Amino acid sequence: MSSRLDDELLRLVSAGVLRQYQADSIRDAADAEIEAALADPGRPRPYAEPATPEPAKVERPSLAAHTSALVEVLGYIGGALLLGAVALLTLANWGEMGRAARVSTATTAAVVLLGAAVVLALVRRREQLSSALAALGCCVAGFAIYVAIEGPTGRVVGVAVALGLVAAGVYWLQGPSLLVATFGILAVGVLVITADVLTPDTGAAPNSAGIAGTGFIVVAFVLAMLGLVRDQVTSWSLAGAATFSSSVCWLVQERGEIMALAVGTAGPAALLVAYGRTRRSAYLVVGCAILLVIWPIALFQLTRNLAGVAIGLVIASAVLLLAVLILSRRGGSDE
Repeated sequence: MSSRLDDELLRLVSAGVLRQYQADSIRDAADAEIEAALADPGRPRPYAEPATPEPAKVERPSLAAHTSALVEVLGYIGGALLLGAVALLTLANWGEMGRAARVSTATTAAVVLLGAAVVLALVRRREQLSSALAALGCCVAGFAIYVAIEGPTGRVVGVAVALGLVAAGVYWLQGPSLLVATFGILAVGVLVITADVLTPDTGAAPNSAGIAGTGFIVVAFVLAMLGLVRDQVTSWSLAGAATFSSSVCWLVQERGEIMALAVGTAGPAALLVAYGRTRRSAYLVVGCAILLVIWPIALFQLTRNLAGVAIGLVIASAVLLLAVLILSRRGGSDE
């Protein structure tokens, strides 16, 4: 018989809630139920003593975890040192190196970086390191193609190859470094297409900056779509950076201030809405930074009145802060 039930019945009898014969009846019924449960193990066993929970074990970082982190750090350093060595060698001896040496140097670096990334991905170890090495390898591979072919054709083909490799990497792996590489390659692609394909004669047609601005809008759209299937914070923050690049291009374009304001407002507005829904601080930082740069410059180019722009920004700030106070008080009163 459960001592817990005995204690509870004794307390109830002492308090006058139950009579002794009632307590005895409850005890006999409990004994009968337990005997029946023992005879038929499939039946539930009431009044069974609860199992004493085992004390939670405090997990301590194991030596293997520290070793894993150390190996990953060493991998990052190794990849960075290799890329730095290639860059240093190239810059120091570019004029003296023959075409074959240039191509072999760039190709070797790309093969080593991409090969290490593929091996790590196949054994499913160090996914972040694999993504970082793949991102570097894609960029170096594009550079190797440019060195091998040279000229405008080399730039176009190099961007195409790098973009194809990084697209495969984004599909296969999930590291945010590949998204950063995607943004960089697309940005270079916009400039290459603008200068070498759409304005091949001089690269400085009157509308070339506007063409580049339109290209960066496309880049922002691509990264926004990638955010639906990959690292959303990184993708959408980079999409915001693409809208900033587009706004800068429109500022350079003659009579492009209105478009710069439109793009420089739409991008941050989308990021601030995303911040309101997800509370990811990266959206807030990038959105406010774009507004802080684009709005004063664009308004000054439109009006050529520095004092007027400053006063207008102060008024806009006061209106926004007043709206925040009103909405905050209304929200507090609703609670």
